[in-house]
Amino acid sequence: MRCRYLTVEREYGSGGTKIARQLAEKVGIPCYGQEILEAVSKKYDISVDRIQKFEETASNSFLYSVYMMAQAAAGNSDMLSVEGHVYVAEQEAIRRLAADGRAVFLGHCACEALKEYGGVVKVFIRCGDEEEKRKRILQDYGISETQADAVRKRFDKKRSNYYSANTMRKWEDPKNYDVILDSATLGIDGCVDVLESILRRK
Repeated sequence: MRCRYLTVEREYGSGGTKIARQLAEKVGIPCYGQEILEAVSKKYDISVDRIQKFEETASNSFLYSVYMMAQAAAGNSDMLSVEGHVYVAEQEAIRRLAADGRAVFLGHCACEALKEYGGVVKVFIRCGDEEEKRKRILQDYGISETQADAVRKRFDKKRSNYYSANTMRKWEDPKNYDVILDSATLGIDGCVDVLESILRRK
């Protein structure tokens, strides 16, 4: 199978965003992360900050997830919460961007949006070395040492809850992914090389 799309979920501080961006640049295809939010923002005239706040309030409750997915699948948009509308808009934006050709997608449950598409490889990037993760958070995001752990936990919880609420699967469950990379072991460049070989495979 030729890989057309890579969907990337990543731990905060794993370097996953940097890996995805460098990979896309190296292969010469687009990488969509923040761009998904910007597409939704432009189409629905809602600020990116507000969209991010809605993402953060998504519940990982099983009943919430069942309800949300049932309403979205049935096309009952009027019955969706604001968070539900944002999720549906993001999924539509991902599919619109995918129609333009091969791409790397960062977060936003892109694996769910593209589940009916061929050539999708689902990737999870982690960092098994806590000290390395902390160092990246301090250097890449300029967060103070006193705030680093709290910020990491908040972002990982947000990503986990959003994924679980909208897929009914656990974000960190290895069964959800085709490839799991540890950026502490492989380094940023090593992860890029592995994923490049997948994208360039005929």
